[in-house]
Amino acid sequence: MRDRYEEQLRLLNKELAEMGELCEEAIACAVKYLAENRREMKQSAEECEKQIDRMERDIETLCMRLLMHEQPLAADFRLVTAALKMISDMERIGDHAEDIVELGEYIVKTDNALREHIGKMAEAAVKMLAASVNSYTEKDAELAHSVILMDDTVDALFVEIKQSLLKSVKSEEENAEALLDMLMIAKYFERIGDHAENIAEWVIYAVTGQHKT
Repeated sequence: MRDRYEEQLRLLNKELAEMGELCEEAIACAVKYLAENRREMKQSAEECEKQIDRMERDIETLCMRLLMHEQPLAADFRLVTAALKMISDMERIGDHAEDIVELGEYIVKTDNALREHIGKMAEAAVKMLAASVNSYTEKDAELAHSVILMDDTVDALFVEIKQSLLKSVKSEEENAEALLDMLMIAKYFERIGDHAENIAEWVIYAVTGQHKT
């Protein structure tokens, strides 16, 4: 009986890792679309978002089965409940990636320097996401704590971009709408970082039993 349960937990780890990889791919496609305006990148990001939604439902079903039929021990119970919280954050990350590509076609006239800053934000957010999911599969609370610290980098980049954009809006009134769309994109990346931080906090709860209130 326990062997079957351990197999189900390994499956949960595997599917969470795959869902995290899909989120990373969705973000990467969104960034490429912003940088290169390639229509196929927009379509790839949208397809990733659909797959993320399907995986959320599949993992939720697996978690409920583990909770209802396997009677997990306290530590395993925390792992499963944390996974349920994590997939909700990952689903939102997929949504934000799709939101970003929807705005992407309206920012073709924005400053390349601003695009570079957005790229740095995206890189930092992806690093946070990958580390947070890895911290779950490795049961590594220390790695999860490092993700929480990384969020300061994403927040600082957002503030920098916001200040640059506000200056640009004043001097480039004809591009004001596109610049505001760029600000929204930066905000979506900032939110992706927040969701990665949430995932890390749930990992800490799963491993230690403590959760930030």
